[in-house]
Amino acid sequence: MNAPRIALPVPTAANFEYNQRCLPLYAEAVRAAGGEPVEISLLADESVWREIAAHCDGVLLPGSPADVDPARFGEEAIDACSPADPAREALDYLLLNDAEKLGKPVLGICFGVQSMNTWRGGKLVQDLVPSPVNHGAGPSVAIAHTALVAVDSLLGSLVDRSEAEEVDGYFRLPVNTSHHQAVAVPGDDLRIVARCPEDAVIEAVEADTSEGRFLLGVQWHPERSTAISGTSRAMFARLVEEARGFQQKKAGV
Repeated sequence: MNAPRIALPVPTAANFEYNQRCLPLYAEAVRAAGGEPVEISLLADESVWREIAAHCDGVLLPGSPADVDPARFGEEAIDACSPADPAREALDYLLLNDAEKLGKPVLGICFGVQSMNTWRGGKLVQDLVPSPVNHGAGPSVAIAHTALVAVDSLLGSLVDRSEAEEVDGYFRLPVNTSHHQAVAVPGDDLRIVARCPEDAVIEAVEADTSEGRFLLGVQWHPERSTAISGTSRAMFARLVEEARGFQQKKAGV
């Protein structure tokens, strides 16, 4: 059986340099985990998106310099809100709907978790208030702060114990960070499974355990830290493992 195919939207329709710099990191993380990344152009027709989605076994929603259109959660954009990327939002929602219908696994990263959350009817913080934590630290900072990850969660099951101390039912996981927005209100049947301890910013959500599927979104960038973080590698490994299970089920194995 071939490697599981992971749908991977090109991050943005508006910034070629960003795509060139960032997209290979996601693709390589998928390959290293045993999957086949399938990059999807935002410039393609919706019919092409649907055809590609039909032949993929899982979904990876990457980061983006855009912000989700606040109209998605019933608000008007404030001045600090970056321009929306309608094509990226449309593709994300198409892939999420396809995954929901068929039971495919989904991993959302940064913009990806925000897109996932609004798709489920949740709300976002349009701009984080000043805090002791520099959430916009950027890719040059390998570890910007920690995230308290619930031990009894899907994400918690992926945490490498060698890099995260357990305290009172939470793993204190070091993470990088490059965002100015975050989940404000989780979407339907999504639960908060990680927060920043300094300011309580939501750092990860996942599908309620009763759904029995892999739907996980994190606010940081595990694709940047696979060389130094077993937890980062485990996220992509689990995505590919779940995609392989979907692939086998589809094939009747």
